[in-house]
Amino acid sequence: MALDSTPVSILETVNLKKAYGGVEVLHDINICIEQGEFLVLVGPSGCGKSTLLNCIAGLEEITDGALNIGGRNVTQDPPKDRDIAMVFQSYALYPTMTVAENIGFGMKIRKIPKADMNAKIAEVATLLQIDHLLDRQPSQLSGGQRQRVAMGRALVRNPKLFLFDEPLSNLDAKLRVEMRAEIKRLHRTTNASIVYVTHDQIEAMTLASRIVVLKDGYVQQIGTPQDIYDRPANTFVADFMGSPPMNIVPATITNEGIQIDNLVLKMPDWPTRERSYDILLGIRPEHLSPATGSPDLMVVPTMIENTGAECYLSFELGGESITARFAGRMDERMTDPIGLNLSPDALCYFAADTRALLDVTTLK
Repeated sequence: MALDSTPVSILETVNLKKAYGGVEVLHDINICIEQGEFLVLVGPSGCGKSTLLNCIAGLEEITDGALNIGGRNVTQDPPKDRDIAMVFQSYALYPTMTVAENIGFGMKIRKIPKADMNAKIAEVATLLQIDHLLDRQPSQLSGGQRQRVAMGRALVRNPKLFLFDEPLSNLDAKLRVEMRAEIKRLHRTTNASIVYVTHDQIEAMTLASRIVVLKDGYVQQIGTPQDIYDRPANTFVADFMGSPPMNIVPATITNEGIQIDNLVLKMPDWPTRERSYDILLGIRPEHLSPATGSPDLMVVPTMIENTGAECYLSFELGGESITARFAGRMDERMTDPIGLNLSPDALCYFAADTRALLDVTTLK
């Protein structure tokens, strides 16, 4: 008889709910990740991402539903029995201990033999490139070095699941970029299973193998970074994931094309329809480009911002302020009309009432 080769999920939440008194803050959360996945929980402040992480860690009680880690129901288990390791926003290091002592403290409590403990500390310190700092105390370290020590303390555990709670939010912009690359390198090296909380969509896009977008305690979309960026489930995801965000413009689908005010954008291979449809049109800033031939639209700049390698052109369309992103630079004082082309295959269409993504090929 053939053996079942279906992989066991490292983490599974089943209709997970969390309420404080009569106020429900997490609503039927269903998430499943496999070994080696890097899952990022992202959303604005108050969306429930840290609460969900705390429920996974056992720091918050689950009101309803189930939580499985490594194929085992741990809904009622205390944190110490869940086989997890957590890296907090604050480094939470012991100030009187050296780096080596901080990394090895958990092993010392579990009475790991000293030789094994020292070998593991050395291995993890080398992996994190802090092996030359083992005799220092936290007060002698930079913010990035302290975060590496906090990560090292988690890595020596070798748990089924790592939980990261906004670990880079206390770092300056340059150090955040460096540590983001360090975490990505670490994941590739160890193939660890990670759940990572952030409000920074750039962190989510660059780190995740899959992203969970949350709003008001509801899952808005789960998918790969590219899926979520290219095909956002609704206008909230479209606006939240992207910098600058996707432009959302009221429009009407007609037999001629897409009508915005008095402008009609002619679309290739546009099917005949029995009636018109009011929609919201989504256009990523990079899908607008300076016209090389006949322009799709003529716009009057309201602002031009040069960032060095790119420039942002702002203009009005359909009563909304629209941003286009180009390579290179433009004269910031320019006020003459500019012709633009758009990428028709990259457009997104959202229902005007529900604001959910539409498949326009189904509109007859």
